[in-house]
Amino acid sequence: MPRPMLRVQEKNKSETNLNQMLQPNTQRIQSEAEKIRLDRLLRKKRSKQYIEAIHELDAGGHVMNQSKVDEIINKISLEFPELEMSGILLGYVSKCYLGKPYEVHTLDIIGGIIEHYKAGQPLPDGLEKARGIALHGGYAFIEVYSDCCRAVSEDGTVAVIPS
Repeated sequence: MPRPMLRVQEKNKSETNLNQMLQPNTQRIQSEAEKIRLDRLLRKKRSKQYIEAIHELDAGGHVMNQSKVDEIINKISLEFPELEMSGILLGYVSKCYLGKPYEVHTLDIIGGIIEHYKAGQPLPDGLEKARGIALHGGYAFIEVYSDCCRAVSEDGTVAVIPS
């Protein structure tokens, strides 16, 4: 009688090993599927309201007005209501039209900070990779992610630029 029980345990052990081996692959596949879904979502054309909200960054007056900054961030979050953008989106970079000495301005989503940068002044937290594109690319603004930049044109079309 003990022999069959031992075999059952061995079978269960092998099934457990098989399940453990398959589980990471299943998680990897789900992760890849989620990544593809996210990429498709972030490639969609941006709305006019979203683009207008980003253009409000260039006004300059709300650098010190946190309620205005929060209002802009809320408008931005309406573009992707199904996503939690903090953790995905590092921030925005666009050409600054306030005039010299300012060159670009940024919006840090996590910190809720709008800042205007002078020529040569380094941008924080991975945003520097978008400076050249913002200045010379002919785009309305650049969304900066950890793995790429998404350059948004005035008509809302999105170009993905790998980092």
